[in-house]
Amino acid sequence: MPDSSPSSKLLNRELSWLEFNQRVLGEALDPSIPLLERLRFLAITGSNLDEFFMVRVGGLKLMVQQGANRQDASGMTAAEQLSAISERAHLMQKTQYECLIDEIEPALAEVGVKRAVAADLSDLHLKAIRHVFETETNAVLSPMAVDPNNFPLLVNHTVNVLVRLAEGEDGEPRFAILPLFRSARFLTLQSGNGYTYILLEDIVSLLVERFFPGEVVHEATPFRITRNADISVREDQAPDLMTGMEEVLDARTAGACVRLQVSNLISEQSLEFLRSGLDVSDDDIFHAPGPLGLSDLMQLANLRGFDELKYHSWDPQPSPQVDMTASMFETITKKDVVLYHPYDSFDPVVKLIEEAAVDPDVLAIKQTLYRTSRVSRVVEALERAAANGKNVTVIVELKARFDEARNIDRARKLEQSGVQVIYGVKGLKTHAKICIIVRREPHGVQRYMHFGTGNYNESTARLYSDVSFLTADNDLGADATAFFNAITGYSQPQQFRKIEMAPLGLRQRILELIESETRRKREGQPAGITAKLNSLVDPRIIDALYTASQAGVPVRLNVRGICCLRPGVPALSENIEVISIIDRFLEHARIFHFVHGGEDRLYISSADWMPRNLDRRIELLTPIDDSASKQRMIEILDVHFQDNVKARSLQTDGGYTKPQSDPENAVRSQEAIYTMTKQAVKNAVRWRQLVFETHQAPHGKD
Repeated sequence: MPDSSPSSKLLNRELSWLEFNQRVLGEALDPSIPLLERLRFLAITGSNLDEFFMVRVGGLKLMVQQGANRQDASGMTAAEQLSAISERAHLMQKTQYECLIDEIEPALAEVGVKRAVAADLSDLHLKAIRHVFETETNAVLSPMAVDPNNFPLLVNHTVNVLVRLAEGEDGEPRFAILPLFRSARFLTLQSGNGYTYILLEDIVSLLVERFFPGEVVHEATPFRITRNADISVREDQAPDLMTGMEEVLDARTAGACVRLQVSNLISEQSLEFLRSGLDVSDDDIFHAPGPLGLSDLMQLANLRGFDELKYHSWDPQPSPQVDMTASMFETITKKDVVLYHPYDSFDPVVKLIEEAAVDPDVLAIKQTLYRTSRVSRVVEALERAAANGKNVTVIVELKARFDEARNIDRARKLEQSGVQVIYGVKGLKTHAKICIIVRREPHGVQRYMHFGTGNYNESTARLYSDVSFLTADNDLGADATAFFNAITGYSQPQQFRKIEMAPLGLRQRILELIESETRRKREGQPAGITAKLNSLVDPRIIDALYTASQAGVPVRLNVRGICCLRPGVPALSENIEVISIIDRFLEHARIFHFVHGGEDRLYISSADWMPRNLDRRIELLTPIDDSASKQRMIEILDVHFQDNVKARSLQTDGGYTKPQSDPENAVRSQEAIYTMTKQAVKNAVRWRQLVFETHQAPHGKD
């Protein structure tokens, strides 16, 4: 969908995000993808939209309520953005349900995965449903009589059933609400070798009279609300950050409704009741011809026993750079190690921390935690290290959106284990990914570091593409120490030797690197910029890229999500190419390559090029100087730009197009990188087998 402000040099942030979600939806629409994977992508688009409405739409609505009329960088007011978002989101939902009802569900039914509807239930199924209802559903659910002037507080993103009863003595309609529970929304029915399920809301609607004996039920219809979650802790007013974050979580449960999803069969009388009770406009109401809450379909996408309907497994490979039978300290002392997950296993990172936890020579571990897996070997290792008497300091970011509750619980448990826990920096989110291990060795104290682009999360490390950099470099060790001292000790940040940190010098360093390429191009030197990141929003960096383009610098940008830069504008950005890749792994790594006159400067970062990352977060930019590691990163960047299967090219108007591809020369970059990684492992094994070991002559003999 073209941007609504074509005269602006920048594309609108929110509309660009919606185009990203449309590209994810494109995977659900792709018939070449296994069926349950298509369902998974569809569920992801639903989950993405849920968060988008909670945060981005919620924030825009607050701006409108406060009378803010200023334009954003693309020239749109908050009200104009809300109008454009509503139009685009309604169109997207239409496509979502066409995908589900017209394509995915019929195809799944053909292979034995069926959604049952009341009209098609057999006597056996009806008997099973009545049994579940009598023994479980009726005992658990509690209907609430609803006064339109005192609407109940409903749980965000939970499907409810609105029940319209016969009119009262005053002639006014009466309503009740049955809040459902998400954990058991899909009831399995016997179906031979296949899998048949029915939705809980359909069971409730079928047997709703049993909740209201003696009453006449005119209608039972599902609905779902999305609440405004754009609520931040007031760190200057909260007695402490932990208490402040708990107050934010409480406030989110009562946020205003920013989206109402209803069945397209709802009566006008029931719709008006919800519209009035939830105080929503017509733009906020989304009618659906199928199951509400598409994000819940992830439960079906994870269905066991249907492996043929899923991707073939791409198991993470053991890195040829790491001998998992040897000490990680020995490995990192010999050379820097770069891992590209999930192609390379995340195990070496976990092994390093686990080894440090029990090594008697390790004195201290310092680490940041932003998001972790529910059962985390990394966290368990940190707790074990503290129990073993090591000095363990962990910066736990309590403000990691929608992971706040888990991080609060995790922080408390770490403290109970003897870990020194820091709750980040006031006014900033600590988003940097860094771990430093201090070890006593014969020559003195040695520091071992891990820098990453992704979280210390063993689960997502199998799904997200990210870079891990393991090093014992002395300069980086000094920088890592200075970084932690600045955050944990209220000290003034010192001048770093190699890294850069936001919100201090990271943006300026990026600008200097871009401007250096511009200057070198004008001087006739080799120049070029290649960047892989998740989002590009920052106006100053975009302006610098425009200037580089105008000087003739070839700029290649691989931006998975939001991109506010307009490529291909004559005399402005005609030397800029922007692609986006959506595939089985979530593209999450931030890698930057600057030709620098032929010297090749290579960096990884935790930060996207967005004002929030550069101004309101603690982030890191880390150079990779090892020539072999640089070459591998450059090769990976190049493969992504050869992709003519999953890549989409950003157009000047904000839309994306699929490149023309020859089936015989098709390049799917994720598959190509996985193949390259497997081949590197095979080559390493073959090389080890070819190493010659000579026989030594006995002493004293020829």
